[in-house]
Amino acid sequence: MKTAAREKRESRTSTATSSRQLVQAEVSRGAIRALTVAGGLVALWVAACIVGGIIVSGGPVALVKGWFAAVTGM
Repeated sequence: MKTAAREKRESRTSTATSSRQLVQAEVSRGAIRALTVAGGLVALWVAACIVGGIIVSGGPVALVKGWFAAVTGM
């Protein structure tokens, strides 16, 4: 009698533990997806800024010259 009750209790504990692990895995996957999307948006923003800078400065060489002039103070 005690053995059957013990097995039932262990079964419920095992199921609860499995459910928690599945939930944790799904939350982790969601967090990774959110961070990936955020990183992608930042990368797009960086690319847009660089392209805008190249266009405004008059070309990539002018952008590099302007950047060095700004950094060195010349």
